[in-house]
Amino acid sequence: MNAREKVMVNTDSRVRSRITEGNPFPLGATWDGVGVNFAIFSAHATKVELCLFDSTGEVEMERIELPEYTDEIWHGYLPDVHAGQIYGYRVYGPYEPDAGHRFNHNKLLIDPYAKQLVGKLEWSECLFGYTIGHPDKDLSFDERDSADFVPKAKVVDPAFTWGNHRSFRVPTDKTIIYEAHVRGMSMLHPSVPKDLQGTFAGMGHPEVLKHIRALGVTSVELLPVHAFVDDNHLLERGLKNYWGYNSIAFFAPHTAYAAHGHLNEFKEMAARLHNADLELILDVVYNHTAEGSELGPTLSMRGIDNATYYRLVENNKRYYVNDSGTGNTLDLSHPCVLRLVTDSLRYWTQEMGVDGFRFDLGTILAREKEGFNERHGFNLACRQDPLLSQLKLIAEPWDCGLGGYQVGAFPPGWHEWNDRFRNTVRSFWRGEKGKLPELASRLTGSGDMFNQRGRRPSASVNFVTAHDGFTLHDLVSYNDKHNEANGDNNSDGTNDNLSSNYGAEGITDDENIIAIRQRQMRNMLSTLLFSQGTPMVLAGDEFAHTQEGNNNVYCQDNELSWINWDLKDQGKKMLAFTQRIINLRQTYPMLRRGRFLVGEYNEELGVKDVTWLSPSGHEMHGDDWGNEERACLGMLLDGRAQPTGIHRSGADATLLLIFNAHPEAVDFALPKVFQGKSWQCLVDTNRPEEHDPENYAFGHKFVVTDRSLLLFKLRK
Repeated sequence: MNAREKVMVNTDSRVRSRITEGNPFPLGATWDGVGVNFAIFSAHATKVELCLFDSTGEVEMERIELPEYTDEIWHGYLPDVHAGQIYGYRVYGPYEPDAGHRFNHNKLLIDPYAKQLVGKLEWSECLFGYTIGHPDKDLSFDERDSADFVPKAKVVDPAFTWGNHRSFRVPTDKTIIYEAHVRGMSMLHPSVPKDLQGTFAGMGHPEVLKHIRALGVTSVELLPVHAFVDDNHLLERGLKNYWGYNSIAFFAPHTAYAAHGHLNEFKEMAARLHNADLELILDVVYNHTAEGSELGPTLSMRGIDNATYYRLVENNKRYYVNDSGTGNTLDLSHPCVLRLVTDSLRYWTQEMGVDGFRFDLGTILAREKEGFNERHGFNLACRQDPLLSQLKLIAEPWDCGLGGYQVGAFPPGWHEWNDRFRNTVRSFWRGEKGKLPELASRLTGSGDMFNQRGRRPSASVNFVTAHDGFTLHDLVSYNDKHNEANGDNNSDGTNDNLSSNYGAEGITDDENIIAIRQRQMRNMLSTLLFSQGTPMVLAGDEFAHTQEGNNNVYCQDNELSWINWDLKDQGKKMLAFTQRIINLRQTYPMLRRGRFLVGEYNEELGVKDVTWLSPSGHEMHGDDWGNEERACLGMLLDGRAQPTGIHRSGADATLLLIFNAHPEAVDFALPKVFQGKSWQCLVDTNRPEEHDPENYAFGHKFVVTDRSLLLFKLRK
């Protein structure tokens, strides 16, 4: 035996393993083809034990004290351990909640760098570092073992043959995001085999991808796939954490999404998406973990080094800063926590084939004690990293903390969810007064927020609907939310939906109401696809999927939230219309410019990139914008405007958009345009079926149907 080796045995001495010092890097469990190096960060621990389990993960075979501690990293190398080994940690240190320390070696802990988990969390009082029901609450200390109730980590073999290419980068101006849920996408799909429904394999099934590709979108954004926990209070009500915003391991795919328990199932899905020329974007949750508040369970980071991983109340470290609204907040101002997150991002990019990320409650990731800081280490790390800086990085630019709303404040290189686009479009089309000035800003890429420091219109991720809130169908079918199935007396979910039922709550057989609803769905989808910026479409909206008025299906893992692929006639028509307007966006560059439309006259070229028109066909002026009764607007996009910074005339098609939110028809005089002879109607949301384009002379007073949108192309 090497002089540097020592033997650690379990309590019955049946198993003996050799161990050497190993290396502090890389963090996690790394198999090198011979043995496994284990490394885990903890600045305040006094001892770390590695616990090895049998192949079932149920029997703890051995506990091995990691022999070395280098730069706050505990590490050791086991030459007799191989890929497939199941393990966990027990970490020793002070249990002093008032000082921020919650070490409890009786609790088996998940490695924050675990690449795969086996088993599932089973709720038990043993999971908590304190004794449930004790009068001192979390100041008490629980000595019961939690190993039987927590998932364990598994050492993985990362080898995977990716084929000819591992990623597919879509130019930002052509990007159209499709937000989907792995489970919900295929659970009811008739072509997906039963054993693959609701899994990565189901998401990557050829028929599912055929639909997405035929739709014309370019990038699939999946709701969280990191391993997450079902909240106990939901399970007790027969519900689940459907959305997955409750992560517990930032490197491991959620086990329930793997049909056969193999890590490669995610990689195979990624490869199939790329082969279909689709980008893969992940919605990631680095702002908090499933360990919750001071009364939550001890599953991983709380027991490894609570005072480092989490932001604690400065003058009372027993309690957590709760800017996430879920009980705790990760502290990315600490370099080792920041490294955990950036290592995770690089892992999913390099090893798992991911092309971009959407960051849930992104403001938290760049939050200091005094609030959001654009120059926070996280933003700087992403911008300078040669890999991460090339990805699509999308922030949800708000959190629950003071000054948490930061739309437009992220640095160059970032895209941001633009809720002001959502609110403006919803408000305008349901007939709220005085919305024309705001609408004009949203249609042109929200330059009032993003036109700075060389940022492009694509920085604004425009959406009308997302997973959180009404679907497009429900937005025009319900005045109020109907979340009774969630078990909270309809108190959860927002009350401010900016929706309208147009005369009947929910399903109706009134043909006039149905016609208005169908037209309004087409209006909002068309506005989304014809606006400058990066559009995001919610899966199912393309054929009017409904959640029966529930605007918060986070806990509904059932047919209420799953996509229903049994399309009726109206759904088929909606799908065909959506495909057509997406194709038009990709066909005409003026609908997806790389530069902001500002409306300034270029004397040398004799061009205005955008001109705003009143129904008379004349340009809008100050008094026109100030008239709150106006709800009809023309948007003339001159194709001669330069598409880049190079000073030359452009050669794109000239387009005219007309938006009429009035509850009655409006006569709109089609404007005369230099170098043109007539207008060709490409889209009329009052007549959604595709037909041969009709031509209209300059000056023709086109009768714009109430609540409708039109797109014309100039015939030269």
